[in-house]
Amino acid sequence: MASSLTIQQIIAREMNIPEQRVNATLKLLAEGATIPFISRYRKEATGGLDEVAIFNISERFDSLRELADRKLYILETIESAGGLTPELRQKIEETYDAPTLEDLYLPFKPKRRTRAQVARENGLEPLAKIVMSQKCANPEDAASRYLNDKVTDTGAALAGASDIIAEWVSEDQRARQNVRNRFQRHARISSKVVKGKEEEAEKYRSYFKVDEPLSRCSSHRYLAMRRGEAEGFLKISLSIDDDAAIERLQQNFIRKDSREASARIVADAVADAYRRLIKPSITTEIEAEAKTKADTAAIATFAANLHQLLLAAPLGSKAVMGIDPGFRTGCKLVCLDANGNLLHHDIIYPTPPRNYIVDATKRVQTLVERFGIEAIALGNGTASRETERFLRGVELKRKVEIYVVSEDGASVYSASKVAREEFPDYDVTVRGAVSIARRLMDPLAELVKIDPKSIGVGQYQHDVDQGRLKRQLDMTVETCVNSVGIDINTASRQLLSYVSGIGDTLAANIVKYRAEHGDFTSRAILLKVPRLGPKAYEQCAGFMRVRCSDNILDNTAVHPERYPIVEKIAADNGLSLSQLVGDRSVLDHIDLSRYVTEEIGLPTLEDILAELRKPGRDPREKASEFAFDESVHEITDLSEGMVLPGIVNNITDFGAFVDIGVHVSGLIHVSQMGEKRVKSPSEVLKLRQQIMVRVIGVDVARKRISLSLRETDNQ
Repeated sequence: MASSLTIQQIIAREMNIPEQRVNATLKLLAEGATIPFISRYRKEATGGLDEVAIFNISERFDSLRELADRKLYILETIESAGGLTPELRQKIEETYDAPTLEDLYLPFKPKRRTRAQVARENGLEPLAKIVMSQKCANPEDAASRYLNDKVTDTGAALAGASDIIAEWVSEDQRARQNVRNRFQRHARISSKVVKGKEEEAEKYRSYFKVDEPLSRCSSHRYLAMRRGEAEGFLKISLSIDDDAAIERLQQNFIRKDSREASARIVADAVADAYRRLIKPSITTEIEAEAKTKADTAAIATFAANLHQLLLAAPLGSKAVMGIDPGFRTGCKLVCLDANGNLLHHDIIYPTPPRNYIVDATKRVQTLVERFGIEAIALGNGTASRETERFLRGVELKRKVEIYVVSEDGASVYSASKVAREEFPDYDVTVRGAVSIARRLMDPLAELVKIDPKSIGVGQYQHDVDQGRLKRQLDMTVETCVNSVGIDINTASRQLLSYVSGIGDTLAANIVKYRAEHGDFTSRAILLKVPRLGPKAYEQCAGFMRVRCSDNILDNTAVHPERYPIVEKIAADNGLSLSQLVGDRSVLDHIDLSRYVTEEIGLPTLEDILAELRKPGRDPREKASEFAFDESVHEITDLSEGMVLPGIVNNITDFGAFVDIGVHVSGLIHVSQMGEKRVKSPSEVLKLRQQIMVRVIGVDVARKRISLSLRETDNQ
């Protein structure tokens, strides 16, 4: 790329996005606008870029800016050393590839005391230049002129000269790129079990003997092998055809008119440079590159799963009984009102070893009537199936639906500072049951209180770059929260903190203001919250819902800055705002072109109209009841050919895990997801989806279940 290219132009080319949209996006970000706000309310400026595209622009801008800072440092360092030529400056300024930049800097980079440096100190660099020229017919004679008290014979002199030549070769940018290209095209990854650790490494059995092209090694396999290596069970290595690589390098450095004796020394020095200096360096680089690629895939999978989980179907505002099942310690039971407030807690023992079924039945019946329970949320952990069987046998006077809810992360929440602040007078068992119940009512509102890595939908999440993972997951949570919108009068501090422009400090201020002054009665009152100024208000207001406001627009996704345009539309049709909102007979026939201005375009107007048609709409589906097959409770109850109902509880690059009610999740490999080739499991399935699966393999000893979507009815 030419040095005249700006960072914005580079991003535009790489992402195939018009430059003006990139410029507008970066300008908005620099002004303090958040990604959700830009995506939702500044479509005219960005051309309708979504959150993912805006996030990628932001990330790439930061990385290119870091690279620009690195280039400036390198230029200053080389110039201060007196080595900056116009040609080198141009090369550095024109590169936007980090490895190439480091290759150009390598000859000038401060080093430890190398063999080549020792040889230079011994006065052998002139000899190295003579040999490297390959015009010397008798290197031995030339070497004899450079003997001294530290270099006592010609063999030592030529060895020192060879060390210097090897370093020159290893610092040659074209040589390094040649080897780098070979690794990128032809590298193979091999994995072997550490001798004597076969039993301990049982979970890595699939990687005891691997030898495959690195380019075909999937992200999950690469991360699994690296984890096995980190735990001391596997030995991993990358390799290419060394002889072919050395021969190619030698061709680049051996002159056609060279003298044989000199050429032979140079050829040996090139081979030494490759084995001792270039290969180890490039191997480390390629390993890091493969790790980054694997991290990217794993983080993308985790983010996609988290997005689906956070937007899982909510039950809504209903009185719920939450049950954290158990055997010996009993089932922890809580009753919540429609707003999620804890009304009562208890323990019942309907399962072994106590089997107090009569007592448990009476307690459940009494509590359902006393608190008007409309649904039961049952955790999916230990004793879940046994407790579910008990609950479905309890006769109740009212219809109460039973839902099995994922417990992943509930124990983390129950012991957290957030839980202690919410329920200071209750122990972790009660808090955990409350979390299970609230997850059914509103998964998004409850799961934002938990570190996403503890929710159980990741793929090697503890092995990837933690900084990148946190940025991606934070963006995912923020996107989900803002796509749904929040009720400002019921939202927790944790939920509020993810609203565009808010953060933890302002969230705490909002909660405190609400506690001191009562419910917000309009969006505008937000401006009275300490430290919540006009900019923060601009960013957050459209995502806040005030259900009790006199202005009906305060309970929609229409931004306050656009209220005047809605008021004009209403006036033009002789209607009040309350008459206009929801009246499709009017809204479906409005000519939006009449309201286009330099500031407001059709994208924004179309969004406003869609919101007015369905004010305050929730993009999520509604929760539906689910029941496992009553004929199976343990893995030993399974047999090949069975077709069973299940719930998808994790999606990876290689397949999806499904809970079929036997305490062990089964795997649908991607090859079993359809009659035609499926590129990615996420194309076919989503988290918490209820599906029918066919059992195609059961390994009781290893607790592995193989499932298939073929020959099942999932319409």
